[in-house]
Amino acid sequence: MDYGDKLFWLSVVIQRKYAQVCAEFDLTPSQATLLCAVRNEPRQMADLAASLGMTKNALSQLVDRTARRDLVGRASSAQDRRVVMLSATPTGKVLAEAVYAAITERLPEIARNLDADDQRDFERVVTAVVGTSDLSAPTSNQPITP
Repeated sequence: MDYGDKLFWLSVVIQRKYAQVCAEFDLTPSQATLLCAVRNEPRQMADLAASLGMTKNALSQLVDRTARRDLVGRASSAQDRRVVMLSATPTGKVLAEAVYAAITERLPEIARNLDADDQRDFERVVTAVVGTSDLSAPTSNQPITP
């Protein structure tokens, strides 16, 4: 296997573990990701779509499915009615916190068969990759409040 193959299979291992955790909470991986993204504060739908690498239409469909379960809600911004804000409902917030805690606790299990030095190296490399990746949402010129 070459480097690209190994990265592909690493992504499969991560996605499989993530899906297992999500299923325990009766969530799809996409729903869990959405809930975790809005668990601490409301987010603009457009910024959230960009952060998650989704089209606005795909995000809207995901939000519709998740809102039917009363886990997220939409609201127009008080400053600009064209801006749609997404936030976790009280039920969604509790679920998001539980999912996030389970994911952060159990995802490291993918490295459990490595020795302690390799686990530290893996954590260092993962931290470097994430730290140099552009995962932040585009920022607007002024804050928008729900």
